[in-house]
Amino acid sequence: MMEWLKQPWPWYVAGAIVGLTVPALLLLGNKHFGISANLRHMCAACFPARIKFFQYNWKQEAWNLFFVAGILIGGIIAALFLQNDAPIKVNPALVKELAQYGITDYSQQVPADLYSWSSLFTLRGFLLLAGGGFLVGFGTRYAGGCTSGHAIMGISTLQIPSVIATICFMAGGFLMANWILPFILQL
Repeated sequence: MMEWLKQPWPWYVAGAIVGLTVPALLLLGNKHFGISANLRHMCAACFPARIKFFQYNWKQEAWNLFFVAGILIGGIIAALFLQNDAPIKVNPALVKELAQYGITDYSQQVPADLYSWSSLFTLRGFLLLAGGGFLVGFGTRYAGGCTSGHAIMGISTLQIPSVIATICFMAGGFLMANWILPFILQL
């Protein structure tokens, strides 16, 4: 049984599980799926201030904090007990392209050449980690939600702003992966 859990699941199984989250949340309590709002809930709970954005009844959304805690605990359980020791498979064309930028270590879930403490203190590492984190946070706030909230929940409930936001997320990802990232990797 454990070996079955350690293997990557096909997209149609994992996708169906994620997709069934939406009707389950709606049927079990008219709840909306999204992750980025939890930062607002945590700030409202931990740092009460006279900032209008944080003045609301965050306790009504406390269920979402438990949802995120479950994601964190699930990740810890997966990392400790469900780790697959097989080498990570990377498309040979991608390996060849990334080798041009000096990225050759695929021993972790993410390339160690990019995501490590030592690479954080380089211009390339700073741009990728700190700059990317800032842009994701800014974009999430500007779009009124994250990709999971818009793409999974918003589109499934036929929200036009979510369709527009998801198209923009995808266009931004395409732009980043194909034009901006190669420039940053050359630094």
